[in-house]
Formats: sequence, structure tokens, C-alpha cells
Amino acid sequence: MNELSGRLPSRPSARPSGEDDAGDGDPSGATEDGTAAPGGEWAARGRVGRGGDWAARILPSCRFPAPEAGPVALAVSGGPDSLALMVLAAHAGLTGVVLHVDHGLRPGSGAEAALVAEAAGSFGFAFRAERVHLAPGPDLEARARRARYSVLPAGVLTGHTMDDQAETVLLNLLRGAGVDGLAAMRDAPPATPLAARGAAHPQAHRDGAIPTVRRPLLGIRRHHTMEVCRGAGLAPFEDPTNADGRYRRNRVRADLIPLMNAIAERDVVPLLARQASVMGATADLLDVLAAGIDPTDVEGLRSAPAVLAQRSLRAWLRSGAGHHPPSAAEVARVMDVVHGRFVACELSGGRRVARRRGRLSLSTPHPPPPGASDGWSGTQGDRQEKGTG
Repeated sequence: MNELSGRLPSRPSARPSGEDDAGDGDPSGATEDGTAAPGGEWAARGRVGRGGDWAARILPSCRFPAPEAGPVALAVSGGPDSLALMVLAAHAGLTGVVLHVDHGLRPGSGAEAALVAEAAGSFGFAFRAERVHLAPGPDLEARARRARYSVLPAGVLTGHTMDDQAETVLLNLLRGAGVDGLAAMRDAPPATPLAARGAAHPQAHRDGAIPTVRRPLLGIRRHHTMEVCRGAGLAPFEDPTNADGRYRRNRVRADLIPLMNAIAERDVVPLLARQASVMGATADLLDVLAAGIDPTDVEGLRSAPAVLAQRSLRAWLRSGAGHHPPSAAEVARVMDVVHGRFVACELSGGRRVARRRGRLSLSTPHPPPPGASDGWSGTQGDRQEKGTG
């Protein structure tokens, strides 16, 4: 990933900046959310006639699809990253629709959608607004993200930058993620056979899973998106939730990364992004090596290297009923079944893996009759059925 330098032509901005994928007030935003405040001058200057010098300099570090691949969908909140996504997509020759998601989390969000619509029209894109409802309660970050993606189409382009990638690496590290989590966000979905096997099927999107997302701006920095907006005469909107220290991503952005920079005596964002790229390549290689393993064949799983057997099982479990990504503990329980320590185990989402005649099966268990012993050992959510199978 290239670190760009230099400044773009500056234009006075009526508002400070902020951003997220495509909606207002989303506290989980990988970047800073907001809405454009287009003025008559830039709106009248045409679609791609503004600032070609910076476009020629920045576009080589982006990974947009080819125009001949057809129209695209762009998730645009109105913050600097998503507005820059729209501007750069226009300069890359792309056409399509700008999508704005209103989470209804702050007053005035409807007016912000109107401003994004004006900006989209000035760059030759169609516009569509979506509104989602979030009930009060805990886990607002994750619920807002799921709600947003539930109305975005597969293949949508988002404005995540290299800074977002670095933050995601650190957040996943704090959660104890493995190689896939440390690979963080991909600019395009992996194309390995195992990834295809484990990919969510269309129903999963309707059930709230995250659809396929493309992130063409992972090669540029957040300050470059601000420069793009200034060069195009756009004034992004600032989302006040991006300064809210209750949200872990904000703490990572405001506290942890500056501390790491001070300790390392250098900018750690490109290092973390490069590490994510290395982990992504490693994950892809593991997928290729694990693709030839039948995840239902007990003997094949037993004879394979453990890391590849576990990876094959992980993809199989992800593609099963409910499409729940399995935890490391769940994969370990299935490996206990593979090695004969148990005949079956229960996983999250009401799923059950059982071994019979050298094969594994994945199903939703039926509850035992009232008063009957169910033959399980353990507690709810971590149960394994004893037997020889």
C-alpha cells in the first residue's frame, strides 16, 4: 500500500469532517460518519471536471473495479471517506448508485440525506436513501452495523481507508482473533475454493449477515480523503459520536495508535496495514491447502494437519444452517468429536454436529421429550454427547 504525500488544492469548508460507511450517527463507524454540504459552485462545475491533478495522483493507490464491469453501488454517509469514494469512483469512470443509510440516531439526519443526494447527482450517480430502525439497548455498535449492511447490496463499495484497516487489526487483536481476524478487511473477497465453500449464501444476507463488500480505498490514508473533498469543493459533515470515548474504536483511534506511534517513533498505520496484507495472504494459502479436505470425512480430518482440518471445519460450519461463524472453542469441540472423545456436540445457533459411521453431520437438534434424559454432558452452549459413534 502506498503512502501518498503532498496536498490537494484546498477550498474553504463550512463544516468540520467525520465519516462512516453509509449512514448517520453510527458509533461503530470504521471511519467518521457525516454528510456533505454541497454548494452551488461545485454542483455547477460538472461531474469529473474538478481537480484532475489529485485524481491522477491518488487513483493508482485505489483498487476500483473496471468501468466495463458495470454499474456499482457506493455506500456514502457524507463523511470525508465516503464522499472521497464517490469522487474518486467518478474519476475512475464508474457509474451506478449512491446509497445513504439513515439510522435515525440524531435529529436532522433526513436533511443530511438530501445533501448527499445533491452531491451524488453532481457527480453523475443515481441516489437511493434507506432508513433502518434501532431499538434502544446494549451493543449499539454491532446492531447499527448489521442494520446498515442489511439494506446494502452485495458487492457494495465502501470508503474504508488504511487508517480503518489499522484500527481493525488492533481491535481484532484485542478480541483474540486468529489469522483471519488479523487479516482484517479485504479490498475484495478472497477467491480461494475454501472461501467459496464457506461464503454466506444469499439467505444469510437477508438474515442479517454482512454481505460481500469491496473496499477500494484501503491503499490511501484518511487525511487524503479530506484532501479529495477539499479539492472537489465538498464540505463533509462531522458525526459527534466519533469523539465518544465509550466506543472502543474511538479509543483505539484517539489513544492507542498515537501511543504506539510515540513508542515506535514512527507512523504505525502502514505497518499494521501491511501486516494485515501478510495475514490475508497466509489465510488464502491455508484455504488453498485445506480445500481438498472433506470436512465430513472423519478419517480425512484425523490424518490432515490439525490447522488445515480446523480450517476445513470452520468453512463447513460457516456455510451450514444459520451461517454462524464458529468460535475457536466450537471448532475445538468438533475436533473432539472427530477424534472420538465425544459422539456429538452442540454449537451456537442451536446447531449440532454428530459423528456416525465415519461421517460428520450438521443439524439443528430436536429437544428431548419432557422428563427424558438427553444424554448430554456439560452446560448449555458447551455440551458434548458421550458415546463411541
